[in-house]
Amino acid sequence: MADQQKLTRIGLAGLAVMGQNLALNIAEKGFPISVYNRSTSKVDETVERAQKEGNLPVFGFHDPESFVNSIQKPRVIIMLVKAGAPVDQTIKTLSQYMEKGDCIIDGGNEWYENTERREKAMAELGLLYLGMGVSGGEEGARNGPSMMPGGSVEAYKYIEDIVLKVAAQVPDSGPCVTYIGEGGSGNFVKMVHNGIEYGDMQLISEAYDVLKSVGKLSNEELHDVFSEWNKGELQSFLIEITADIFGIKDDKGDGYLVDKVLDKTGMKGTGKWTVQQAADLSIAAPTIAASLDSRFLSGLKDERVEAAKVFKSGGFDDILVNEKVEKDKLINDVRQALYAAKICSYAQGMNLIRAKSNEKGWNLKLGELARIWKGGCIIRAIFLDRIKQAYDRNPELANLLVDPEFAKEMIERQSAWRRVVCLAINSGISTPGMSSSLAYFDTYRRERLPANLVQAQRDYFGAHTYERTDIPGSFHTEWFKLAKQIKN
Repeated sequence: MADQQKLTRIGLAGLAVMGQNLALNIAEKGFPISVYNRSTSKVDETVERAQKEGNLPVFGFHDPESFVNSIQKPRVIIMLVKAGAPVDQTIKTLSQYMEKGDCIIDGGNEWYENTERREKAMAELGLLYLGMGVSGGEEGARNGPSMMPGGSVEAYKYIEDIVLKVAAQVPDSGPCVTYIGEGGSGNFVKMVHNGIEYGDMQLISEAYDVLKSVGKLSNEELHDVFSEWNKGELQSFLIEITADIFGIKDDKGDGYLVDKVLDKTGMKGTGKWTVQQAADLSIAAPTIAASLDSRFLSGLKDERVEAAKVFKSGGFDDILVNEKVEKDKLINDVRQALYAAKICSYAQGMNLIRAKSNEKGWNLKLGELARIWKGGCIIRAIFLDRIKQAYDRNPELANLLVDPEFAKEMIERQSAWRRVVCLAINSGISTPGMSSSLAYFDTYRRERLPANLVQAQRDYFGAHTYERTDIPGSFHTEWFKLAKQIKN
């Protein structure tokens, strides 16, 4: 363990890869840091890495008391441990050695209400508490993540100088961090970020499926297409890594690695939480919901194998016979469909954040969230700058779809979008993300919907009443009696 003459600026507990990388990032930016982990081998490993990666000021401790006492007052400790019970256990371990005015920051993907509960419990002990979403994966943690701290504004002031340097830096835009708001707002914003990420990944996988299954593009061609897309309006981290994936050969056999990866997507829960919150707040988020359903269905691999046999024996092929397509035209159509559907996914996420902000009185700034997502995080994309501009133009914007610039782009792309969805349907390929995004767009842009019939049905069987288009007030009709008279 490294010698330490004076107290460090900050501490970090929880040294899995994200924790190690964030600790090294903080140290590299000039802030001496103490590190602690329940299993001590991780402590030694982190200190060794710090030595190798430039003799960074990282100081390891094997017991919680000496770890806490090594940090300058008021002490600030970031935890990066698994959400739920491990967070409570770590707080219990560390807080017994902490003093009034000290601060604990949870950097994990925690359920926002847990953060609010802990902030209250810590306040009773005289401790400050922050729930800070951190996005960017292992690479982001090491070189500059997007950070979403929420909770005690006083606690944020303790770490502002650190996070402004540690976060991803975007030219003309600044560090990808801002004080989000009170309570669990930082965790909530990170949760919705992950929900948008689910939507993005699903839409990209559908673009891949259409190009591969209908367009018959090879992995080499897919690599070139996604690389090309990453130079334009779709430029983003997820498009970039998708292009990379198509270029990687299998090191354990012939061909490309992507074709050997089992078609079964895992998840840790933030996407599910996002959809549950959308339902609780009556916010339509069909693109994000479709991505979650797709992950559930992907998990039924054995059932799908058996189902394919049943339908094949009935003369139903995996991919239905489709007309010959022009590759270049299809590639261009899919590009436009992907972009339009992506706007819907972000619109849903932003509306969900706004609804929660209104419910909780968080006063969240949607344009500022778009700004801090421009770098470091998984959904970083060039068009986030345009989302920021949309909210700068009109902070009360009801929906991204009606921002004049985005509305123009939707109109320009909707024909291509419809062609792709129709082609997929006729080919027997599911595009739930693109299809539900299109349905969201078509529903939102229509002045009148068939909802009048549904409300009439509700009044018929349940006397739920209805409003009229021509006379104010609430009405109920004895539909059953009137229908009986007509029948007689």
